[in-house]
Amino acid sequence: MNTTLRGSVLRQRDYRLLWFGETARTLGNSVTSVTLPLIAVTVLETGATAVGVLAAAVWLPWLLIGLPAGAWVDRMRRRPLMIVCNMVSAALCVSVPLAAWLDALTFAHLLIVALALGTSAVFFNTANHAYLPTVLAGEKLLEGNSKLQASESATNVAGPGLAGLITQFIGAVAGLLLDAATFLVSTLCLTSIRAKEQPPAPDAPAESLRTRIREGLRFVLRDRYLRPMVVYGAFVNLALMGYQAVQVVFLVRTVGVNSATVGLLLMSGSLGGIIGAVLAEAVGRRFGTGRGMLLMQLLTSPFALLMPLASEGAGLAFYAAGAFVVGVGVTACNVVLGSFRQTFCPPRLLGRVVATTMVLNHSTIPLGSLLGGLLGDALGPRTAMWIMTGLLAPCWLVLAFGPMRQQRDLPTSYRPANIPEMDRT
Repeated sequence: MNTTLRGSVLRQRDYRLLWFGETARTLGNSVTSVTLPLIAVTVLETGATAVGVLAAAVWLPWLLIGLPAGAWVDRMRRRPLMIVCNMVSAALCVSVPLAAWLDALTFAHLLIVALALGTSAVFFNTANHAYLPTVLAGEKLLEGNSKLQASESATNVAGPGLAGLITQFIGAVAGLLLDAATFLVSTLCLTSIRAKEQPPAPDAPAESLRTRIREGLRFVLRDRYLRPMVVYGAFVNLALMGYQAVQVVFLVRTVGVNSATVGLLLMSGSLGGIIGAVLAEAVGRRFGTGRGMLLMQLLTSPFALLMPLASEGAGLAFYAAGAFVVGVGVTACNVVLGSFRQTFCPPRLLGRVVATTMVLNHSTIPLGSLLGGLLGDALGPRTAMWIMTGLLAPCWLVLAFGPMRQQRDLPTSYRPANIPEMDRT
């Protein structure tokens, strides 16, 4: 790894390629995150429950294969795996417009594509988080993660608006062709990176996959910092996915806006994400990475309660403001936590720790999506929005009971003392 990096990380060729490829890829993903439910609602005329099932399907693979994926990623080189995932995902995206043009598109097809895209994302995201230290030195990881999160938020600004415009003028299914193209761009960037990836650490003699999974799980659950973080992430994702599963139905059928306006409203959360990514470094320097993260969640989470107040006309500002401020808090937290994992965890465990934390964080996403959809059909979309945003607003209390309130900065390296004496092995 190059340890003489100076100046902005964007001056580093390999990081710049990784960043550009990820920016293209997340632009396509943000388009797909809007077009898939819009295809279900406007083309196949499904209800809120079906949209919730579709959203859950994208995240279900984390529960099914997330833990073994982390162990597998630690056994192989990350970049070739990421390239394979990109190519598979591109083919999946192309299959939907092909089926639509042949008049053979069904909800089952959408569901299979969502599941397969989710499976590919499990391996790609786990490998990607573990791959970043290959192109950046440890002291640059916070800045590198901040810029990746900022660009992701920026593409999430453009993506929903672009998806809305595509849907309005040429149909929702065409948006998936853009996602397919961005997977190819990401692949080209990955193949151009020059940094040499270290070979995987050799397994201990007779070390089984189950043993490797257990080691990563034990590390996360016994550490006093990681444990409250994953509990917090699980609660937040339950609430976020609960209201996001029903938000398109809420905006289209309850508030009464068109597809282009839906895209513009969903951009507000991503605009907040850009601000959150930029603020993460500054807040960390001013208040500390631990207390600063806690402060950001305390100040931003309650704004979620503005979104269910949305109505036609000026009332749309409630939704936009709530989504914007929540986006600030969630993205800032993601920047800090991503950098913390990459510097704190022993390198030989990084893939498993990333996968374990993401599995535990994502474990509630399918439940939240299904719950939001069921509540939307049973009680109405607005009531479902109230329930799920009501769960999100107090989630910061989970962090308040952890060590973040007691010390300014999160540790930058692992020490066994982080594990209580009775828990050590």
